[in-house]
Amino acid sequence: MSNQNINLVIVTGMSGAGKTVAIQSFEDLGYFTIDNMPPTLMPKFLELVLQANENHKVALVVDMRSRLFFSELTNILDDLELNDQISIKILFLDATDGELISRYKETRRSHPLSADGRVLDGIKLERELLAPLKSLSQNVVDTTTLTPRQLRQTIVDQFSGDNQQKMFRIEVISFGFKYGLPLDADLVFDVRFLPNPHYQPDLRPMTGLDQPVYDYVMNHQESEEFYQHLMTLLQPILPSYRKEGKSTLTIAIGCTGGQHRSVAFAHRIAEELKQDWPVNESHRDYQKRKETLNRS
Repeated sequence: MSNQNINLVIVTGMSGAGKTVAIQSFEDLGYFTIDNMPPTLMPKFLELVLQANENHKVALVVDMRSRLFFSELTNILDDLELNDQISIKILFLDATDGELISRYKETRRSHPLSADGRVLDGIKLERELLAPLKSLSQNVVDTTTLTPRQLRQTIVDQFSGDNQQKMFRIEVISFGFKYGLPLDADLVFDVRFLPNPHYQPDLRPMTGLDQPVYDYVMNHQESEEFYQHLMTLLQPILPSYRKEGKSTLTIAIGCTGGQHRSVAFAHRIAEELKQDWPVNESHRDYQKRKETLNRS
């Protein structure tokens, strides 16, 4: 085994109490996550994680869906506690019976322990079976009155430490309208009204990442005015997106072919936003013209 340590979070609790939202929140925090992990597989899985020498923050959902193996969980956790390379925390999510019934009616799903279809009977049985595990949990969260966004924030507050800022990141992408809109775009801005380097023979083969094209795009008055207005719009709203619980905000900048104007603008926006936010910059279509020429 390596000398690395694993920070392991076991996410468990009542069915319908928010485990799906919880495991998604851990994924946003950079944890390696698995939903519905059979307890008997945990020791071997954690051994492989230690050998991998990569991500050593792990969150596993273990609940009554794996009830054939669930009875073994306490013994397995006792054995893992003896391993000084593994630090274990248990997050137990709970809610009142009335709220859980309401959520099941809303989703029209059956409870995993209600064999005859009566949700309340399944909830009572599950609560009884989970009582010993709840008593072992270091973090018990009652989600009865919490919205999904509030639950995500609670998990961030309890588990992110100094890395809370990393939960929210910005994707800045350039694209060409002729190839279609990016499906994952949250905000789309059109720069096709700006002077087009495509009509400059010496600039046409280049992209907005090349300095001559970048300068050509940015050295027009309308370009500078638009850029300043755009940043004045973006800067104040970014904290609100993070506060709302959004993990990724995708800002898409489009021109006709996605080679010149949108690339230059996306690059400049990304460079400025990187001063305050985690930013990933990408250019979806900037090589499309070259690919087309190579195929013809």
